[in-house]
Amino acid sequence: MIELVNNAVVISEDMSIITAEESHAKGTDLESARRNTLAARILADHNTGEQGADTLRIRFDALASHDITYVGIIQTARASGLKEFPMPYVLTNCHNSLCAVGGTINEDDHVVGLSAARKYGGIYVPPHLAVIHQYVREMMSKCGGMILGSDSHTRYGALGVMAVGEGGPELVKQLLGKTWDIPRPQTVAVWLTGTPRPGVGPQDVALSLIGAVFKNGFVKNKILEFMGPGVGNLSVEYRCGIDVMTTETTCLSSIWITDDKVRAYMHNHGRLEDYRELRLQGPACYDALIRIDLDKVVPMIALPFHPSNAWPVVEVVRHGKEILSQIQTEAERQFGPAAKALDLPGKIREGSVWADQGIIAGCAGGSFENLTTAAAILEGQSTGNGHFGLSVYPASQPQGLALIRNGAATRLMLAGAVIKNAFCGPCFGAGDTPANGALSLRHATRNFPNREGSKPASGQLSAVALMDARSIAATAANGGRLTPGTELDWNSPSLAAIDLNYVFEPEIYRRRVFEGFGHANPHVELVFGPNITDWPSMSALPEHLLLQMASVITDPVTTTDELIPSGETSSLRSNPLKLSEYALSRKDPGYVGRAKSIAILEKRRLKDPADGELLALVTPLMKACALTVPDDLSDVGLGSTIFAMKPGDGSAREQAASCQKVLGGWANLAVEYATKRYRSNLINWGMLPFLVDPAVAGSLSVGDWLVVPDVRMAVREARQTLPAFVVHEGHASPIELKLAPLTDDERQIILDGCLINFYNDDNKKAR
Repeated sequence: MIELVNNAVVISEDMSIITAEESHAKGTDLESARRNTLAARILADHNTGEQGADTLRIRFDALASHDITYVGIIQTARASGLKEFPMPYVLTNCHNSLCAVGGTINEDDHVVGLSAARKYGGIYVPPHLAVIHQYVREMMSKCGGMILGSDSHTRYGALGVMAVGEGGPELVKQLLGKTWDIPRPQTVAVWLTGTPRPGVGPQDVALSLIGAVFKNGFVKNKILEFMGPGVGNLSVEYRCGIDVMTTETTCLSSIWITDDKVRAYMHNHGRLEDYRELRLQGPACYDALIRIDLDKVVPMIALPFHPSNAWPVVEVVRHGKEILSQIQTEAERQFGPAAKALDLPGKIREGSVWADQGIIAGCAGGSFENLTTAAAILEGQSTGNGHFGLSVYPASQPQGLALIRNGAATRLMLAGAVIKNAFCGPCFGAGDTPANGALSLRHATRNFPNREGSKPASGQLSAVALMDARSIAATAANGGRLTPGTELDWNSPSLAAIDLNYVFEPEIYRRRVFEGFGHANPHVELVFGPNITDWPSMSALPEHLLLQMASVITDPVTTTDELIPSGETSSLRSNPLKLSEYALSRKDPGYVGRAKSIAILEKRRLKDPADGELLALVTPLMKACALTVPDDLSDVGLGSTIFAMKPGDGSAREQAASCQKVLGGWANLAVEYATKRYRSNLINWGMLPFLVDPAVAGSLSVGDWLVVPDVRMAVREARQTLPAFVVHEGHASPIELKLAPLTDDERQIILDGCLINFYNDDNKKAR
């Protein structure tokens, strides 16, 4: 089904594949061939730096944010001198759009968004019209372009757009005329052959791919380039469904060849001028190859607690007790007694596995094609009157209208499904949270622990398994009994005659979306509700750091959801101080208190560097490390840090880093960082992304002190190794800290203490 080739290959214009060695022997210039990939050509078109340099300096064509990220971005950019949006920037409202909790604060964010669009010249999409990625697909994608979004699932490669999800500060840089700086990435060819069988959907292909490449890091921070004869056998929406899930492979971005189907998509959306054929031009050299035989893909399910935990549905049905017992054991390891309520083996009865809920939603699941197919499967069927329920969320109002016009909405409702508005909530725990102990099947993007909204600290625990809409609909037709989509008779008249002809209705957007790009009005005042606060002041990096270990996490991977929970915290994203109270709350509830106690000491130091009590604390630490004890603490910063084996998998949300900074954090220690975007978030908030040897993990304890002398000099001089000490119960042990290469700007951001300070310094110099 999937083959990984971990060697360079060359693909010619006639679509033949040979090894790079063979191609070179035949006279191919491999360096020139590397520049012939679609990815390399698009990056070159957007690179403002020196051509051929190892570091790319990218300017994007457009930006996209939603309502739990754009307020912080606007606040940061505004504090850094923003006057006008220099490129199309869409502000969508698909995360905090329920406005169900927190009083006025969710809608207050929307008011800020509209006033910012008017003031700075932005595009504002009101709540319930579209989820962020569907709107960009429909209205902003241009073949050969690049889009940066403050959401990790910013992926429009199937439409010929190289898109990247990053934390908010990277969008701030674009708004202020700076660049996205990255080492020249490797590119992996994804070669598709065959045609998916009926009942196999895009999520099945995506989960198969994620399962093959996530754990081994095969595509980490690389670009996936999809091609091969199988591409033409997929509809555009099917391609988009695979493409959006590439985020879960930890790749940097994705791009696909384009064809007449993409041209027809652009024409249907009134943007034929944005179509461009993207294909190979001359031999193209790739760093690795992934072969996917679409004929052999089967219905898949990603069991808790990660999209890479992928299994064929039939295997889970056949061997449910063994497989679910393994997941239950992992749940009990992570959550302790609360996991007893989950009882995944208890989902097995009557010879099958039974789920409690089905959801088809968002940028991955809520497409016209998925929901029309689900409606055909459920026509004349019933989801039953038991506990199992099915909810569907069309990804946009235009798609919702098309589902009404083709009768799919009627068929879904008659079967017992509930149709809801365009909303991302089921993807991050703000909608359809299952009951305690329940198992939810979702065609959504993630199934991380507590991603569905449960709170194990309060004794609440449920779980999500990811499946394709086709298998979810088949399961719903059987009242919740786990059923692969291929089990159905796809030759039956209702399934064989699915109407997938989609006509886009632009008036829905024309009548509600505010189109302000190029029409900034500086006289408009931003409207801030009572929950919206500015970022607190942050000091520059001191000469030396004494950091207390406020949390030690030894799990193989730590997600951003564990660093700062999704769900109910989304309402507080515009209030850095209140939000920070939730940092690590589902992973290490004691972290906030520990970090705050050290932050109080740092505030005292800044107020009075000669504070006698602080000197009494610092003196034995310095002596234990055989370092000179200073007369005062003017150059010695006090703060906190955390250790995690591999932090930052998942969401692009900057708050995973900024909350630590607000609480006095100065660094992370990690064996590796799960994603570039989390490391970038640390840097942009003035935090040091230290790397340590894996053996260090077993020697660190909460309460230890990390003493890092001359850290400011080390950053200024671009050193990649720093000597430091871990002080445990008065005894100091030497440790080597590593810093992967930083750009000049990144070093200065850390020296200045955060991105806001960096820009304020630039503004002062300019004046």
